[in-house]
Amino acid sequence: MHFDGRTQRAFREAGVDRETVEAVADRVVELARTDAERVGGFFEAHDRVVSDMDLAHSTSEFPEHAVAYCDLFTHGAEIRGYLRFDSWGVPVEDVRVLVGDESPDVVECTLGPTVNGRVRFSTDRERL
Repeated sequence: MHFDGRTQRAFREAGVDRETVEAVADRVVELARTDAERVGGFFEAHDRVVSDMDLAHSTSEFPEHAVAYCDLFTHGAEIRGYLRFDSWGVPVEDVRVLVGDESPDVVECTLGPTVNGRVRFSTDRERL
């Protein structure tokens, strides 16, 4: 089970039985896998995306990025991986779909060193 000790204690204090907690934990893992697949699929489906990333070398409010690949994996409820653009790449974590059920239109990721922040991506500047 991936819930930390405090969360497990809170469940017990709220009267939630162990089987329910385990079922919720399993569902969280399933949802993380689904989100990783959906976000990975978003980047794989598009050669170019735009973002709300603040780039020092760009004057665009929503810079465009040529996508090379996105490699995501899950560990419990956590989603991590690497996002590679044409000339640079960055570790990613905590990905989620913001808009679009079957086919994501806007996704959000926490990007690691050099960016160190939450960034939204879309194929349409108007969506950001």
